[in-house]
Amino acid sequence: MKYKNPYSVLVLVYETKHNKVLMLQRQDDPSFWQSITGTIENEETPLQTAIREVREEIGLDVQQEKLKLIDCNHSVKFEIFPQFRHKYAPHISHCTEHWFLLPLPEQYEIHLTEHLDYQWLPPQQAVALTKSWNNRAAIEEYLLI
Repeated sequence: MKYKNPYSVLVLVYETKHNKVLMLQRQDDPSFWQSITGTIENEETPLQTAIREVREEIGLDVQQEKLKLIDCNHSVKFEIFPQFRHKYAPHISHCTEHWFLLPLPEQYEIHLTEHLDYQWLPPQQAVALTKSWNNRAAIEEYLLI
């Protein structure tokens, strides 16, 4: 079995005109809403992972659309939720996550491939919706006005 790498990215996608945050509903836990996240693959940089995950999860090509993906130069270490630990090697309980921001001038059409649904929410509502303390912290740090 191939285990997930305990290094990942979090990409906060938000629309600047109305200050709305994109939140995605997980397939493997429909009560769990989050921003774009993904595992850093071997030989990938965090930036390359962020670009790939945005394309894979919402169908938006950052480079083709000439969007500015901002590296926050910030990372956090968090405990992996018990329901997701089976994806990691048995001795792994924590993941290190690198944060990125993706400001959009408007709400782009979203093409879901890995999630059930999405919502554009004011930052306060996005904070209240997510179960992830690190996702909450990133929104509070960068998007609450």
